[in-house]
Amino acid sequence: MYDVQTVRRDFPILSREVNGKPLVYLDNGASAQKPQAVIDAVTRGYAEEYANVHRGLHYLSNLATEKYEGVRGIVARFLGAKDPDEIVMTSGSTEGLNLVAYSWAMPRLKAGDEIVLSVMEHHANIVPWHFLRERQGVVLKWVDIDVNGDLDPQAVIDAIGPKTKLVAITHMSNVLGTVVDVKTIVEGAHEKGVPVVVDGSQACVHSPVDVEEIGADFYAITGHKLYGPSGSGAIHIRKERMAEMRPFLGGGDMIRHVHKDQIEYNDPPMKFEAGTPGIVQQIGLGVALEYMMGLGMENVAAHERALCDYARSRFDGLNWLNVQGNSATKGAIFSFTLQGGAHPHDISTVLDKKGVAVRAGHHCAGPLMDHLGLTATCRASFGLYNTTEEVDTLIEALELCHELFA
Repeated sequence: MYDVQTVRRDFPILSREVNGKPLVYLDNGASAQKPQAVIDAVTRGYAEEYANVHRGLHYLSNLATEKYEGVRGIVARFLGAKDPDEIVMTSGSTEGLNLVAYSWAMPRLKAGDEIVLSVMEHHANIVPWHFLRERQGVVLKWVDIDVNGDLDPQAVIDAIGPKTKLVAITHMSNVLGTVVDVKTIVEGAHEKGVPVVVDGSQACVHSPVDVEEIGADFYAITGHKLYGPSGSGAIHIRKERMAEMRPFLGGGDMIRHVHKDQIEYNDPPMKFEAGTPGIVQQIGLGVALEYMMGLGMENVAAHERALCDYARSRFDGLNWLNVQGNSATKGAIFSFTLQGGAHPHDISTVLDKKGVAVRAGHHCAGPLMDHLGLTATCRASFGLYNTTEEVDTLIEALELCHELFA
């Protein structure tokens, strides 16, 4: 049985107060809190076990290397990948997506070539492609969502033309909570000979992910949303794509031999991991993923589905609240505005006085905000430690906002 109160005791920050009120942390879509096991692993990594990896032959270096490299296997298991050597360690999804842009796409795409993406993408899955648009004349083709916030997989497939060289798509919207049928998109794109990069930053947090079943060429994740340290993450890259990629960053670990007039690169995945990595951060990520798998991702998903259903029922009773996105696949992410024009920053400030932490702004999703005709929303995003009682506290705080701003 999934006992959320037992889970909450694993997260020390959840016992604190903010503005004299118990903390209700609903900003998980931006960054999740850390369990004690992760905090302990990071502390131990710096206090008792720190050394650089790969280069040393002494005890601490060997220990750090063993733990760091072990995370590759943990990530592979978490994502359902068959081969740990298809896991490239990164500082997060942003680096992973930029790796695809610079190492795979830039050498292959020329002026007039197309990249298909949806209006729901996070800036991390937009800006690298804009670099190619600005610098190489690549064309970005946008696919819209429907009135419920759903993305039709066939619309994405239909947007793929003879000049399309890549599809870049989110697995779950960080604003609307919409879960995208990426497997169908991948299958359709592959039938047309087009690879797919998936931004899995949100989806892998809330439900089990199987990259072998999805079949995407690239699948990026970020550690700080997965209850792990900031500056940690990974990207799954199929070996046939790795073979097509040139190095992105140059420096230690990604080389085998360097001479004045010659260089020999290391084998993948090391070929794409230059310099000293975030050793302790990645070790912390491994602990976070083990923690989540220990809870059972199916259990996490069931808990959050129940939370989502309860929150939807409470939001539905507020006719002065405009919730964006009503997809049947919606996860526990709610972006909203108040009727009457109260600015989301003002709403979030009032909520904060009640101890409720939400995010206000464009959520790094400019094209989606343009599509919705908004400049900003408030976003309440739930995680594995949130409760129905916290939903009730959020609703009470929103009712106060309505009284103040109506």
